[in-house]
Amino acid sequence: MNIMKKVFLGFSALCMIAFVSCKEDASKKIEEANVAQAAERDAVASKFPVIEFDKKEHDFGEIEAKTPVETVFKYTNTGEAPLVITDIKSSCGCTVPKDWSREPLAAGESGEFTVKFNGSGTNKVSKTITVTANTEKGTETVKITAFVKPDPNAAKPAAAQS
Repeated sequence: MNIMKKVFLGFSALCMIAFVSCKEDASKKIEEANVAQAAERDAVASKFPVIEFDKKEHDFGEIEAKTPVETVFKYTNTGEAPLVITDIKSSCGCTVPKDWSREPLAAGESGEFTVKFNGSGTNKVSKTITVTANTEKGTETVKITAFVKPDPNAAKPAAAQS
């Protein structure tokens, strides 16, 4: 048993020497070029595109019910990385965003998309359009509003009899 303890202690000492010597070699392998490269990579990874709209809200004013209207939202990438819009959705099916580019938009370049509203609803109507992109937040929003007047050709409800 005594020999077993000596072998175990000898093996432990050998392992300690091996681990310590490996540790020193590993620290020598890190070169300044690698450190600089990693710093540059991390700096680039923290750069995001920034989408800036010409307007965040569009008011169609008064429109008659069931009258389709549309507007164009223009945007510019004011960030430091290419902007990619992956999706644009509305808060309801009565508002349809369309015609946006799915290609990367370089810093400083501009694009646009159209929003069509079918005129449904009554009185003050507000719809939110969510733009999903590779910005830092991941989503941006714009809004459309309108005051929808009743359709003059719609059947009037029968007057209550007294």
